Amino acid sequence: MSVRIQPSSQVDDSAELGDGTTIWDLAQVREDARLGRDCIVGRGAYVGPGVRIGDSVKLQNYALVYEPAVLGDGVFIGPAAVLTNDFYPRAVDPDGKQKRGGDWEAAGVVVAEGASLGARSVCVAGVRIGRWALVAAGAVVSRDVPDFALVAGVPARRIGWVGRAGVRLVEREGEPGVWECPRTGVLHEERDGTLVETPHKRN
Repeated sequence: MSVRIQPSSQVDDSAELGDGTTIWDLAQVREDARLGRDCIVGRGAYVGPGVRIGDSVKLQNYALVYEPAVLGDGVFIGPAAVLTNDFYPRAVDPDGKQKRGGDWEAAGVVVAEGASLGARSVCVAGVRIGRWALVAAGAVVSRDVPDFALVAGVPARRIGWVGRAGVRLVEREGEPGVWECPRTGVLHEERDGTLVETPHKRN
């Protein structure tokens, strides 16, 4: 198996790394994490215990992916982005006793196929980022993001739609609810606040 692991990184013996995956300097991949083929884990990035990552995923430098996150194929996690896992974070309980692993329940973020999270964005525990969605740099995502949605701000709100190329879609003149990718020509239809690819391209 062809896996590249830099000597300064820490990869637990129980972690599974797919063929062609690279772990860069100072990255940490915890126990029972599973990464697919051709993934890149950047410098200083963190992958928590039991995290599941698909094929061709990129974790940029200092991205933090806390368990039990699940990342689909082709996901991009930008530099210093954070996927949290605690609804009610506290170092101690109400009696002042330090909390341990069994004192809280981890809730992972799910990032679906092809989605991208911009630099320093934060996804709050339990949210789902839809297929091919794009989270802008610095955004704080506190609720689910639909497929193909472009979200930005604090808290993040949908400000448009994107296609598989990551380019903002344009609504076709005279065709309300029909959105076109200016790069690929692929058309999408908006239905009740969701976006669906169509099998057609522009003429």
